Amino acid sequence: MRQHGETAASASSSTTPSGLTVTAPVGGDWQTLSRLLPYLWQYKWRVVIALALMVGAKLANVSVPLLLKELVDAMSLKPGDPQSVLVVPVALLVGYGALRLLTSAFTELRELVFAKATQGASRSIALQTFEHLHALSLRFHLARQTGGMTRDIERGVRGIESLISYSLYSIIPTLIEVGLVLTILAVKFDAWFAGITLLALTLYIFFTVRITEWRTQFRKQANEFDSAAHTRAIDSLLNYETVKYFGNESFEAGRYDESLERLRVARLKAQTTLSVLNTGQQLIIAAALVAMLWRATEGVVAGRMTLGDLVMINAFMIQLYIPLNFLGVLYREIKQSLTDLDKMFVLMDREREVADAPAATALALQGAPDVVFDHVSFAYESDRPILQDISFTIPAGKTVAVVGPSGSGKSTLARLMFRFYDVQQGNICIAGQDIRQVTQSSVRRALGIVPQDTVLFNDTVAYNIAYGQPGASQSQIEEAARAARIHDFIASTPKAYQTSVGERGLKLSGGEKQRVAIARTLLKNPPILVFDEATSALDSANERAIQAELASVAQNKTTLVIAHRLSTVVDAHEILVMESGRIIERGNHAALLAQQGRYASMWSMQQNAEVSHSSVATSSAT
Repeated sequence: MRQHGETAASASSSTTPSGLTVTAPVGGDWQTLSRLLPYLWQYKWRVVIALALMVGAKLANVSVPLLLKELVDAMSLKPGDPQSVLVVPVALLVGYGALRLLTSAFTELRELVFAKATQGASRSIALQTFEHLHALSLRFHLARQTGGMTRDIERGVRGIESLISYSLYSIIPTLIEVGLVLTILAVKFDAWFAGITLLALTLYIFFTVRITEWRTQFRKQANEFDSAAHTRAIDSLLNYETVKYFGNESFEAGRYDESLERLRVARLKAQTTLSVLNTGQQLIIAAALVAMLWRATEGVVAGRMTLGDLVMINAFMIQLYIPLNFLGVLYREIKQSLTDLDKMFVLMDREREVADAPAATALALQGAPDVVFDHVSFAYESDRPILQDISFTIPAGKTVAVVGPSGSGKSTLARLMFRFYDVQQGNICIAGQDIRQVTQSSVRRALGIVPQDTVLFNDTVAYNIAYGQPGASQSQIEEAARAARIHDFIASTPKAYQTSVGERGLKLSGGEKQRVAIARTLLKNPPILVFDEATSALDSANERAIQAELASVAQNKTTLVIAHRLSTVVDAHEILVMESGRIIERGNHAALLAQQGRYASMWSMQQNAEVSHSSVATSSAT
């Protein structure tokens, strides 16, 4: 039987398009099954009942040929015998109908009983994978390829349902039926019937397994090329504007077509080998059927068997033929489901680079805390240090600003505060508590950030602002929007706060996105604030207005300001000047200017640039 929509699968080691190195675990398929069983065993009574119903269905199904034999043999009555009227209609209609009804009823009840276990296991594994992805470090998410990874997860969840369906609903019932038929044939007739059936089954399974294992390489390639094509398509669509800016639509189409061509070739190879497999399977089945019917026909002619025996054997072969014909497809589907599920388990096994300490407690705060960086050193890669022996304190309720050229390590300070990474040397303490010794969730609850690169959810403006405090009322959302100077703009749109912002907020301008980010942070109202170039996308007028608002909000809060424009940090209690991962100057604005060092040089350059820009603007206006 041909398999439609076949995709590749393999349990061998590979690097998926999602950026994950997939290595088949020790124990392979059996280990994957052993990891799935605990999710199903949560519904153990449903499993037991489903198995009992499955056995009942097969007993009823196997009883049908036995009933047909008795009916055929009982019909050897003389014409006009009154018993024939009773035997044929009543026994045939009632007995045959009852057994067929029981077979269907047991099968449907089995699926109904076990559906909750199947869907429950799928839900549990999908949720656990989703939670684990959020628990992984920023390093993993920066390296991942979203399209391929989501494809792996989607196939893994679908593989759970397929695996349960094909194994519990097809493979196990088929094996039970084969066992019952072999027993009946061996007991009622000579060993040739059971021997032919067993030999055909053995050859069929051996042939199917060997050819399928050979075909795995082609199916694996098709699977990987499918994920690669999906990844390229998603990446291109997410970067729609960039594609348009450079007029590279044909280039992107060419890259996508290249992936599709590789996928086409791999699928053609898989289909060709599938045809070889199907032909061999049909040959084995046909030979077994001919041998069984020849043996039965010879027995009837020789008088060793009745006509009812011939009918019964033929009915058994028909009943076995259908599930046996699908056995190769089922084996391939199970292998594919196991591989897809294993990929998702490999993803779940991905080590958490940043994890809570075993005895971690919640961060204890009373009001605005102080934040201390104590001899902190950090590197994303071992051969490229980012921070080198950084020490400073943000006093409780005060503002410290960090300035310096790009690449000096300013934004890394914020990432370390949020524990997206752990420091290699030194400590970061909040209210005297090392953040590695408290829970990550409690640290992040205490922090609020307005990032330089604002990314919004593809939802409404209200949803994105309320993300700072899920469950916030409409009045609270609007109050935060007013503080961020975006309420009037939102109110002027046709759908107001129900306006969709689009994928990653692309329907909004850079300044509008940044003000939404400011609003949601203001709504969160945490004791510690981080402003990472919080007003970089705003025009001068709005920047001054929002700077005043942020300064007001930062009153009595511990605040870290990361800035490029020095005019935005002149009121900070202390300014740190960073260069090449080190603090080279520190002090307030006046003190740093008096030092006539790096800060004073940066200030002079920016002031001159602003004066030049102002002069050009005035000349253009006149």
